[in-house]
Amino acid sequence: MKLVFASTGMDLKAALDPRFGRCSYFVCYDTDTKEVSSVSNSQNLNAAQGAGIQAATTVADCGADYAFCGHCGPKAFRVLQVANIKVICGVEGKLSDLVKEFEAGNLKVADSADVEGHWM
Repeated sequence: MKLVFASTGMDLKAALDPRFGRCSYFVCYDTDTKEVSSVSNSQNLNAAQGAGIQAATTVADCGADYAFCGHCGPKAFRVLQVANIKVICGVEGKLSDLVKEFEAGNLKVADSADVEGHWM
């Protein structure tokens, strides 16, 4: 299973970025192989609009089963849903700690976006 995190850095030592569409990186973690990789989100950092949709597309392209973020807007949430990616939002902390919490079954999948569009 592949977990993808909106991140401030490029590995599991980094903190979760509260912004989904405008995070610095997406860190991908495969729970089966324990492989970690990262994808830059630099193209969306200063986008006038569409950052959430583009970010959601990037996450889908990573093959994510779950997307983790501090907050997720309605358009990005909809794109992730269409791609059959479960969203876990409203979380914070170091990515390695979130992996442990997820594997322990302590994190809840969101049923809707938790912020309005254009949240910064």
